[in-house]
Amino acid sequence: MPLSVGDKLPEIKVKITGDREIALSDFLGRNLVLYFYPKASTPGCTQEGLDFTAAADAFAAANTAILGASRDGLKAQENFKTKQGFSFELVSDKDEALCQLFDVIKLKKMYGKESLGVERSTFLFDTEGVLRHEWRKVSVKGHVDEVLSAAKAL
Repeated sequence: MPLSVGDKLPEIKVKITGDREIALSDFLGRNLVLYFYPKASTPGCTQEGLDFTAAADAFAAANTAILGASRDGLKAQENFKTKQGFSFELVSDKDEALCQLFDVIKLKKMYGKESLGVERSTFLFDTEGVLRHEWRKVSVKGHVDEVLSAAKAL
């Protein structure tokens, strides 16, 4: 059953850039933005990461950590983060465990072909690890400002 607003942060460990494994519960005591994007090093995903990086100081001032996640492997995530200079870690969810928990794998159509892919989505947890906001089918333009406003309001 997918998470919904009011649910607690799931107990799951994830692999992140820097070749580390962390538990999402490591972020308790801070707000957490967990955003999912379809594929590293693609234009929309790059812009979204750059927008979060540009707002990193404002998120930090709002006691909010940021994690980006996709099904890309750790090497692709490392390259993406380094090349773009992202100020936060990226999650490699090759086995789709995190994607399944958040129900972000959706049937997509492109050029008449159907495939399963990550639907751009963002989740905001409060300091207690409770899901307070979710955005699905995200459009990149203006999205980070909306998330930042919600984080400041927590």
